[in-house]
Amino acid sequence: MAEAQVVFFGLDILDRMVEAVEAVKDRLRRATAALEKAGVDYAVVGGNAVAAWVTSKDKAAVRFTQDVDLLLRRSDMAAATTALSSAGFIWNETFGVEMFLDGPAAHPRDAVHVLFAGERVKTNDALPAPDMAEVDLRVGEGFRVVTLEALVRMKLTSHRRKDQVHIQDMIGVGLIDSSWVARFPPALAARLQPLLDDPTG
Repeated sequence: MAEAQVVFFGLDILDRMVEAVEAVKDRLRRATAALEKAGVDYAVVGGNAVAAWVTSKDKAAVRFTQDVDLLLRRSDMAAATTALSSAGFIWNETFGVEMFLDGPAAHPRDAVHVLFAGERVKTNDALPAPDMAEVDLRVGEGFRVVTLEALVRMKLTSHRRKDQVHIQDMIGVGLIDSSWVARFPPALAARLQPLLDDPTG
């Protein structure tokens, strides 16, 4: 039997991991602060919204996310562009995805990605993104977060592997239970039920 190999990483790797987490948090704070200052409505969605909701139950269960995703009204894009530009972000469109790069040399991974309220992210999505009215001001650290039900609906609509993992995280801390199945149309309910049946699968 082959011997197990143990790999040791230096402290510089740990430092870079911490820097990566802090860079995403900083990007989120700067973007939302700029929109707040300009009076532009927004809601944090995606992995950071999941993290905010999970933190409200158990901060030890939070999963790191690289993405900063914001929900905006399309009609507010001009005002949002002005506000985010003042914070160092640069508007860009890559493969049909609108985003704000975090500086002129930034990679699309280092960006604020935009989803439009009331519009489908993909043309074949079962439901559109939430309306801007679906914001919960109780959650988040000084920024606006989409409501839990709207967030779960978005995750069930996208239904990628990472979306399923995010739902499992929310199930794991007690944010979602079997009563939630009835809240969604049959196609989405059918996606939620297996995750409730096997939340660690």
